[in-house]
Amino acid sequence: MRLAILGGSFNPVHLGHLYLAEAALSFLDYDRVIFVPAFRSPFKTETPGAAVSAPDRFDMLASSLAGSPDFALDNCEIKREGVSYTIDTVIDIEKRYRPGGKPGLILGDDLAADLPSWRSFEDLLEKTDIIIARRVLAGEHSFPYPFKQIDNDVMNISSALVRERIRTGKLWRSLVPSGARTIIEDRRLYGYTGEGDAGENPGREDSPMAGGPAEISKDLVVKVENAARESLSAGRFLHSRNTALLAWDLCRRFGLPPRAGYLAGMAHDIGKPLSDERLLELASGDGESISPLERKKPSLLHGRAAAVLLRERFGIHNDDVIEAVAFHTEGRDGMGPLAKAVYIADKLEVSRDADPALRDMACGQAGDSLDGIFAAVLGSTIDFLRSRKMDVSEATIRLLDAVRKRNSR
Repeated sequence: MRLAILGGSFNPVHLGHLYLAEAALSFLDYDRVIFVPAFRSPFKTETPGAAVSAPDRFDMLASSLAGSPDFALDNCEIKREGVSYTIDTVIDIEKRYRPGGKPGLILGDDLAADLPSWRSFEDLLEKTDIIIARRVLAGEHSFPYPFKQIDNDVMNISSALVRERIRTGKLWRSLVPSGARTIIEDRRLYGYTGEGDAGENPGREDSPMAGGPAEISKDLVVKVENAARESLSAGRFLHSRNTALLAWDLCRRFGLPPRAGYLAGMAHDIGKPLSDERLLELASGDGESISPLERKKPSLLHGRAAAVLLRERFGIHNDDVIEAVAFHTEGRDGMGPLAKAVYIADKLEVSRDADPALRDMACGQAGDSLDGIFAAVLGSTIDFLRSRKMDVSEATIRLLDAVRKRNSR
């Protein structure tokens, strides 16, 4: 997969950022753009009204990318804290994402002249393909090093402009994605007071909660993704979104409905924050028995509880999605292809410390079948649990035995 990286403070994210990412996908034929919000940029100092926390900036970006599998979100710089250096991010992304070829590094032409002053500049030139997008200049850009140029129109939008317009009560809402706009208003960021508003913004209409894969609308996916972002910790949300992206990729590769895979991956851990009592209550309503191990460790039921929540709260009755969410933890014999894809994605997404050989299988760098990848990931998971002397459920052991018997025929 060909990846490009778009870093920045995103303080706040605005439509110009999304436009540049979309231009990289369109004009330069990348498969996905990874947005990386900085913890603290080495080149930017705070200005009045700009003091917004990293979690706020992350949430604005996450809500703006909801339901968009062309865009990934990575919090590696926020996790590292301190000053954010691009070379550290590139090395980290190469290790975890295992891109096909050099990743692209998207820069606005307003930053290109300063690139030689960046830390380990020569290493950046060696490890990435520099991509220069038009932020200020309308013509061709002069840059004394190898680079690709995005032939995009100049959008006269900046985060500083958005902040200033919010602070001074001028029109600003059309400059930022709707998800970021909602968070700015709800959290009163950048000096927003609500005074002078012409009226309430129209809310997102509820979409039909349909059952078939073709009827899973983007609005429904966005609704579930935003619910996950609001209820999960930042780390758990990012794991869920990374799972959704890898499930999307696996579904496209193996001829499954990708939006169903993305939805299941996004929703698979929404039961994580629930109490043991609530997990047992919800799981008791799915018609399946509860094993002694599950009663001992109700956290094992978070997938089944999440599946019940999908039906009750979101009206989702797609059998493949429900199965994938319900059994992503322990698995069960007879799992369908979508459930296998989500199981794989949950174990191998890029924030996990996964076996590089398994990740290569999942990323399509070998000619493996879905069942072959699933068997390898399942066996590795059980080996890991046993090495840590952790309990392995009977359902998981039965599943491994059945998979091995099928593969030995």
